[in-house]
Formats: sequence, C-alpha cells, structure tokens
Amino acid sequence: MQFTVVTLFPNLIEGFLAEGLVALARDRGLVHVTTVNPRAFTSDAHHTVDDKAFGGGDGMVMKFEPLAAAIESARTPESRVSVLTPQGRRWDQKLAREWSDAGVPRILVCGRYAGIDQRLIERVADDEISLGDFVLNGGEIAALAIIESVARLRPGALGNAVSGARDSFSDGRLECPQFTRPREVGGLPVPAPLLSGHHRKIREFEDAVSLVRTRILRPDLDVAGDIRNALGQLAELSELELEALGIERGDLSRLQAGLK
Repeated sequence: MQFTVVTLFPNLIEGFLAEGLVALARDRGLVHVTTVNPRAFTSDAHHTVDDKAFGGGDGMVMKFEPLAAAIESARTPESRVSVLTPQGRRWDQKLAREWSDAGVPRILVCGRYAGIDQRLIERVADDEISLGDFVLNGGEIAALAIIESVARLRPGALGNAVSGARDSFSDGRLECPQFTRPREVGGLPVPAPLLSGHHRKIREFEDAVSLVRTRILRPDLDVAGDIRNALGQLAELSELELEALGIERGDLSRLQAGLK
C-alpha cells in the first residue's frame, strides 16, 4: 500500500518510520511511504509556502499553489487525497480497516501554521481526517498515526496473524488486559481463569472482561454481548484479581443495577 505525505518536515516522517514494525513492513514491501515537500514547488528565493490571512488573524496560512503542485506531483488516477484537519472525519479502527482492505494509494496533506487555504480543501482534497478533538502544531503526528494503524493491518505486517483481529476496537470494544510472569507482582495476582490451561474457557473469560471493561471505561461505545453472563464470571474473582484487571467491585454492582 502506498502513502505519500505532503509535509514541510519530511525528516519527522522518515525518522519515525525507520524504527519498529512499520520499518519492517516497509522493508518487506507491504507498505510504501514517500514524502513531498511543498517548498520544492515554490519559485522565490525564500521558498515561501505561507502568507498573511485575509481579514487578519493570529498566524500565517499555507498557500494554495505550492500545496496543490506538491499533491499533483504524487497523484495518480487511483489515489485519494486526505487533508488532516480538525473538522475532518474522526479516525478510528473501523476506518483504518477500511483503508487497509481497500489498498488505495493515499496522499496525506499535513497543515502547519494557522491552517491551510480552504480553497485547497474544496478544489483538491477528496476528504478530511481528524485524529481527535485536540490541537497539534501540524499534521505530521496524525499522518504517522494513520500510517501505522493501517500498515499493521496489512497481511504479514504483524508477527502473529491474529494480533490485529484481537486489538482494542477491532470488534468495537476494549481488549482484555494482558499479563506475563511472574504470577504475582506488587501484591496483585494474575486472575485465576487465565491460568486454567483451558483455551475455550480462557477465551470466554477474556471476552467477559472485554465486555465489562468496555461498558465501564467506554460507555460511549455501543457494544453487544451477554453482560449478565460476563458479570457473573467476574463476580467470582477476588478483590485483588479485579484490581489487577482495573475493575472495582462497585463497577460490577453499578452495571448489575442497570440491568434491573
């Protein structure tokens, strides 16, 4: 899958992508990432890519012409142009999966300064993407988050083929917490059901924890599941086992009360 990042700071992109699993995915040819700098498409001595805003304002605005030329230099008939803006569609795991499955070449446009001339968005972009309801100095971090979340879903990108399918949000809910040796740390034990060796029961327990934690921590997520059964499984745990899972007994009681 091909990503092109239009950015004034290509080293920010290349530095991040030189490490970790995304770097391995690039080496294996599973994902291709290139950068284009709008300054290369200016004609003045200072390579100016911004100017004062009409109507006044507290910052400079990225100009239409250099950005449009940079995008066109990378654009193909198949590619889609996404500008990273606060007003865009909220990025989530579902959208990451859609992009990964589609495999369409993506051009990610990173704004800087006080923003981008709106006419570029209207005339050149196919859509707008937002990483969340917060402000960054530019779109590079958002672009990297998008690239990594898509790249890790490409076949062969992860060491374990089922890892991507079991991650948080892959099925609309939070993943069950993970534990490793030793069996007890800081007075907190690994919950006993995870030590049973019975794979089906372990999976059922993990599903129950996933459902309950999602209802507690992310009530905004509309997740389906047998919450009564899940609460029944967790009710049998000790206080320390619940604490190890990041759950309080009172949380279970509140969920139980909501079923009446």
